[in-house]
Amino acid sequence: QSHLVESGGGLVQPGGSLRLSCAASGFTLDHLTMGWFRQAPGKEREAVSCISSSDGNTAYQNSVKGRFTISRDNAQNTVYLHLNSLKPEDTAVYYCAARSFQFRQCSMESHEYDYWGQGTQVTVSS
Repeated sequence: QSHLVESGGGLVQPGGSLRLSCAASGFTLDHLTMGWFRQAPGKEREAVSCISSSDGNTAYQNSVKGRFTISRDNAQNTVYLHLNSLKPEDTAVYYCAARSFQFRQCSMESHEYDYWGQGTQVTVSS
């Protein structure tokens, strides 16, 4: 059975850093376009970043540009989201997601992703 598992969340002070991991089981991530999304309490899920399988192209939500970085380690079959200069408004459950193999381009639309992890909580607070 194929699934994604996120890890690396936690409680961090403003200005701190975290590295979120998304590990795959049952399929190979290097052929898939991957995305990170987040959902804060009382808010809708929003896209954070994506990385394409075709050319490694990346995209970021404006509020995280320059602070977050998406990357992939094909040998580890894992995609990462590096979170730096964290702010209280970054507090949310973070989800990784994968598009089906035939969709190679980066997308910031959640409905275009077919596989989802269970999420990992990130809390930014002093």
